[in-house]
Amino acid sequence: MSERSLIVERLTDWVLNHSAAARLAVDGPDAAGKTTLAGHLAGAISHRGRPVVSASLDGFHRPARERYRRGELSPEGYFFDSFDYPRLRSQLLEPLGPAGSRIYRTAVFDYLADRPVETAGLTAPDNAVLVFDGVFLLRPELVSFWDLVVFLDVGEDEVLRRAMLRDSARLRGSEIRERYARRYLPAQRIYRQTVQPLGL
Repeated sequence: MSERSLIVERLTDWVLNHSAAARLAVDGPDAAGKTTLAGHLAGAISHRGRPVVSASLDGFHRPARERYRRGELSPEGYFFDSFDYPRLRSQLLEPLGPAGSRIYRTAVFDYLADRPVETAGLTAPDNAVLVFDGVFLLRPELVSFWDLVVFLDVGEDEVLRRAMLRDSARLRGSEIRERYARRYLPAQRIYRQTVQPLGL
């Protein structure tokens, strides 16, 4: 068994040994591998017989005019203005909580098209596990909603290396480096300094 498979197996055991329903956050810097790990976990949990709801913070962006009001390369803008936390709570985290309705939505905004997503609510089984990936998930607006948390602690040099591999099909290398140097990595420093996710 590979190291990755072993990690996924152990995390799956950890999730399934929790309660009948759980909300799992996969947090960490941009390009850390959150979506990949969340996908492996969702598949493993489902394979073991538990229903899974998979979702990402990417489905809860704010409109571009709000995200970039401080400038497209502003780290403060990325940390404070990018995501619609009230709608994430009301449309997904609260419904899938202990006293929730179980009627949820996994996305409310398409950030690529910069327009709202209009979809009907879905109904989750009582024992469903939410596997949710994104950045800044342990900030005060969200931390109380997670039953389980995985934080990917990836260094800045490795984040940039992974970003160069992931994003090179759509962006020039100089653009990727500038975005990470000026926006994404400084925003993660704000997160670590103000929230201290590794200490929670």
